[in-house]
Amino acid sequence: AWSIERPPGDTAGCTFCHTSSEERCSTCHQRHQFDPKVARRAEQCKTCHWGKDHRDWEAYDIGLHGVVYQVNKWKPEQFDFSKKLSDADYVGPTCQYCHVRGGHHNVQRFGTVYTSMGMSMADRGAPIWNEKRDRWVSVCDDCHSQRFAREQLQALDEAVKDAGLKYRETFKVAEDLLVDGVLDPMPKDLCPDWSGQHLWSLKIGAYHDGEAYGGKTGESGEFRMSNCTDVERLCLESVGHFQTYIYKGMAHGSWNDATYSDGSFGMDRWLVNVKQNASRARRLATLEKKVGITWQPEEFWKTGEWLDELTGPYIVKNHPGKTIFDLCPDPGWLDTHHAPAEEV
Repeated sequence: AWSIERPPGDTAGCTFCHTSSEERCSTCHQRHQFDPKVARRAEQCKTCHWGKDHRDWEAYDIGLHGVVYQVNKWKPEQFDFSKKLSDADYVGPTCQYCHVRGGHHNVQRFGTVYTSMGMSMADRGAPIWNEKRDRWVSVCDDCHSQRFAREQLQALDEAVKDAGLKYRETFKVAEDLLVDGVLDPMPKDLCPDWSGQHLWSLKIGAYHDGEAYGGKTGESGEFRMSNCTDVERLCLESVGHFQTYIYKGMAHGSWNDATYSDGSFGMDRWLVNVKQNASRARRLATLEKKVGITWQPEEFWKTGEWLDELTGPYIVKNHPGKTIFDLCPDPGWLDTHHAPAEEV
């Protein structure tokens, strides 16, 4: 969504991985050096797997396993990359050792059990998740006991659960502002979102119970990370960046990421910022009402030289009455209204 809503020049970092590189052999094996020995090194993954909202490389690199790799990777007796992964005998795991287990190329098969990169909870009681847990333990017990591996997964659970508590509290403060009509600007006062609608961006994938969120019952909000209120942006960063740091950090043995590097400490800070913003907005609304001011949102929220280049305004101008879902005959993963979370 962050790429879809913006002009192409704004999102080179998105499109490089998600269009030109995704699902191609040469992404991992390198077009000009198609050598399995290269593809087996952890660094091969970091071109795409790093950054604010999918902090894989950073979490691995400064985690316990990554440090073992970095200090030993040039020693053939510790990491012999000439061997196939199924025969690998490493002193510590690489990305490939765990995620491309034994040479199996379906990386999702060894993803952990959380949905949306750790930004929401999965039902771990369902058989599908128990199967994934057992699969992960079968990787960890190459070097550790199964009890130790399950304890680490339990620690991951607890960290994600605590992060979810913080995010839900952050979200509730923002949602109350919207419902009470003191969020400035409201969705109707912004240029259209990337789908061509005026729905509240934080109601992603959830069904509305009324028009307070900007749409009809049954409509869902779409991601905004630009041209939205500071409160919405802080909420998005809290879950999309900091909660992801927690999840990725715990999953890769990087306690620094999970706590200090804008993980749990970052979520604390953004929760306070949202509360402070909400307090100021309510006090200002009270004063305006007392002195009889009817505030009108500034025009720069609706239009501008850069805003007019966004996808939403383009759809409204060129396809009036339509949304991106009407224009895409098979929206697939774009369809946040109906897309199921399927096992890969």
